[in-house]
Amino acid sequence: MPYRAPVDAVRFSLDVHAGLTPDRSEGILEEAARFAEERLAPGNRPGDRQGSRMEAGAVVTPEGWPALYREWAGSGWNSVDMPEEWGGMGLPTRLATATMEFWTSACMAFALGPVLTQGAVDTLEIHGSAALKGMYLPRLVSGEWTATMNLTEPQAGSDLGLLRSKAEPAGDGTYRIRGSKIFITYGEHDLTENILHLVLARLPGAPEGTKGISLFLVPKFLVHADGTLGARNDVACTGLEHKLGIHGSPTCSMAFGQGAGAIGWLVGEPHRGLACMFTMMNKARLFTGLQGVAIAERAFQHALAFARERKQGRAPGTRQTSPIIDHPDVQRNLLRMRALTAAGRALAHRAAAAIDRAREGGPGGEEAGERAALLTPIVKAYCSDLGCEVTSLGVQIHGGMGYVEETGAAQLFRDARITPIYEGTNGIQAIDLVLRKVLRPGSGLAEVMIAELAATAAAARSAGLPRLAEACSDAGSVLAEAIEWLRQNAGAPERLLGSATPFLRLFATGLTTGFLTEAAIVAARRRAAGQDLAIYRQALDDARYYTENETVLMPGMGRIVMQSEILAEFA
Repeated sequence: MPYRAPVDAVRFSLDVHAGLTPDRSEGILEEAARFAEERLAPGNRPGDRQGSRMEAGAVVTPEGWPALYREWAGSGWNSVDMPEEWGGMGLPTRLATATMEFWTSACMAFALGPVLTQGAVDTLEIHGSAALKGMYLPRLVSGEWTATMNLTEPQAGSDLGLLRSKAEPAGDGTYRIRGSKIFITYGEHDLTENILHLVLARLPGAPEGTKGISLFLVPKFLVHADGTLGARNDVACTGLEHKLGIHGSPTCSMAFGQGAGAIGWLVGEPHRGLACMFTMMNKARLFTGLQGVAIAERAFQHALAFARERKQGRAPGTRQTSPIIDHPDVQRNLLRMRALTAAGRALAHRAAAAIDRAREGGPGGEEAGERAALLTPIVKAYCSDLGCEVTSLGVQIHGGMGYVEETGAAQLFRDARITPIYEGTNGIQAIDLVLRKVLRPGSGLAEVMIAELAATAAAARSAGLPRLAEACSDAGSVLAEAIEWLRQNAGAPERLLGSATPFLRLFATGLTTGFLTEAAIVAARRRAAGQDLAIYRQALDDARYYTENETVLMPGMGRIVMQSEILAEFA
């Protein structure tokens, strides 16, 4: 089934949730949609079947991908929200979020590489020296070169305090890096001539744990002063992982310093590498959540097309075999898929809008930065979880035809499953939300968001949407009780850790209840003014379904949060 970029839905969401009016987004969205549909989407299934592979020590991506990448980068798509100083378009992150959704829906395995490159640009722009910026940023912004994130080691997954990679000063301003990394996305490939690795390692005498980690830039090929490529650095891909999904994306094991040592340059201050890397990870986490939204959108389109064509049984009131879309249970599943996707998209757009406001500075910039920091773990966890749920529903609607590979529904399910795991597992996101965001000393942002729910409830009443107004009020009450419980137990982290994951889901459900209600208010007012577009009817239906099937669960979710005690023991 061909992918069609949901331009109207994305444009409406950007308008309502990100303050980006259609006149500022129309041309970009249309062109991005065309490229996603016509160029990227046809490579999705072949890329999954072929996968990336190693040949004579080199990594080969699926057939046609190098040329496709050059076309994509040459069209400027890598640089949508990149700084103009280094050759980027300088457009809002909100627009980059929209285009990244299209790329990911079209071919998630292809779109993973640019996420890391763009995160590396953010990291170097903030933490890199003037020399590193001048040498590398123009080529990263253009997409001429790509970048990677090298954190994980065999003995150190999410616990980066256990990493063993070493960095020895060479006496000339460079360092010699030695160590092994695993699970490195696009660590080696044939899309570009050079790859820039951002590597976490320890300096001699560094403190134990995460406080002793530094960040280094280690290029695959060393670069001459004039920008031309020099000798191959002491960096090698030692193998590719055989994965459940995203087969086209090469997931590499990397060895640094098998010989004289990989030459690297310090990024930021010594022993402050994790803080630098978080700059890269924050954008990656936003885009990882967006991957859940994108793959959910693709699964919904796939299931909708199948349900319209597949005939099974007789729908109520008919005597002939009916398309399964006429069956109420299938309709419910389809509506759930669409409403969850809309909720995740709204959440991602709110986070992107906060990032843009924080970058602009001025009045409200500090609050926007805090809001972006709070929303990021919620976007990453909630949206990646819903991606798995929606793609699973897609398989269910296909029935047995979804469980076999021919229809493509299974690939979407497989591809989505990585998103709750990488870029910090969702359990880690939940702990970050509770301990470092909601309970951060001096922060009252969670209470501000509850007040915003109350304002949305009042607006819904005035717009003639009483059930949505009640849902927002109820959501705010449950959230307020749960947050008060967190504050009362702030001195007992062992209790909070058991509640973190259900609290994130609770908070996300409350926020998205308000966001979808806001969209419904706009839709209702525009329809009353004579604008009866399909996207407005869809917004109203999605909000009603969500509040009547998700928001109503919040009281029970709140009880789970405040239970917190883990009742089982495991030997």
